[in-house]
Amino acid sequence: MAGKRLRDEFDQDSDQTGDKRMRRPSLPTVIREAMMMKAFQNFLVALEPLLRRVVREEVEQGLIHSPRLLERPPQMQIGGVEPSIWKLVFRRELGLPIFTGSKIEDEDGNRLQILLVNSEQLPPTTLPPSIKLELLVLDGDFMSDGREDWTGEEFRRNIVKERTGKRPLLYGDVNVTMRDGMVTISELQFTDNSSWIRSRNFRIGARIVPGSYDGPSVKEAMTKPFMVKDHRGELYKKHYPPRLSDEVWRLKKIRKDGPFHKRLEANNIKTVQDFLKLLEVDLNSLREILGQGMSEKMWKITVNHAKTCNLDNKIYVHCGPYCVIYIDSICRIVGIMFGDRQYKMQDLDLQSKNIVQQLIQEAYQQWNTLQEVDAMPNPISLIQNEPIIQNGSGSQQWYPSNQEGSDMDYRLDGFD
Repeated sequence: MAGKRLRDEFDQDSDQTGDKRMRRPSLPTVIREAMMMKAFQNFLVALEPLLRRVVREEVEQGLIHSPRLLERPPQMQIGGVEPSIWKLVFRRELGLPIFTGSKIEDEDGNRLQILLVNSEQLPPTTLPPSIKLELLVLDGDFMSDGREDWTGEEFRRNIVKERTGKRPLLYGDVNVTMRDGMVTISELQFTDNSSWIRSRNFRIGARIVPGSYDGPSVKEAMTKPFMVKDHRGELYKKHYPPRLSDEVWRLKKIRKDGPFHKRLEANNIKTVQDFLKLLEVDLNSLREILGQGMSEKMWKITVNHAKTCNLDNKIYVHCGPYCVIYIDSICRIVGIMFGDRQYKMQDLDLQSKNIVQQLIQEAYQQWNTLQEVDAMPNPISLIQNEPIIQNGSGSQQWYPSNQEGSDMDYRLDGFD
């Protein structure tokens, strides 16, 4: 027992002696090592994007020639989201609203297009010759949690099929072939509304036809969620943008057969063109016709919607005794001729502006008798008859408002 005690005491003394010999690092040493570690981390952060780009380009090139290099044996597959080198995208969002039986277009009114892009939203450097795609209907609640990545299995589980006894939900170019990284969808329609599913919204998805492709992983495309309404609702829908020939109730805040619609029709304002003409010629009269039932907020919404109308290129001419005016399809001035000179409205003096305003009113009242012309003519004499204004000596004449031969506007002698 005495021997064991002596051995334990010896071991304890040895440990204490070793602790005394251990030296703590100095503060400058610690700071220097920390700074070196920070500099190394900054270097790695700066180097990472370059390495990623180089690796991605090399992998894309390699997969084009040997796509099976990255394939895993079935027993090695995992259930997580695998990164996709390429992805499908819709070039533009869908134009809304969407009705059953109506052609689906993008927000610009053009045919839908699907593109193949890389992770930087750019066309891949090397494109496959062709890819077979299929368009599908997805539940509007799919990916509503804000995630941007999904697995192929999740995509498949959210495909919506037609109701029993109904036709396929999508009709038209549901199977297409992509070439050179792009495909255009010429015809696509819904055959049923979206009110019967819980979310009441659909999405349109696009994916590679299973089993038709042997290349790098490609992520599916998907639109934003939207509602599909029955075609009968299209009979009352507003147009974006409205057309000149549209009935006036196609404008926002003017309900078909509603009070505003009836007031406008009672004053012979039946189309969007009629609305815009009176808005240009006599805004106050138009506002009075609609009455106090249309608030200022509603008025602004209606007017702003009307102003988005796509105008045609038609030009009309109306001749007065003193000048000739050229107007567009909504009574806006596009040209003014006094004698053989052409002017802009802002270049005229008050007296001449009053003459032009009077002619605009006449043109509005006599719209159906106006003559349509191809374009504004060159500045030549357009007035066929002499002015009828008599000056003090009984003669009729034009004279410039400034000195002879100047570029100033013309006035009419004897006109009050």
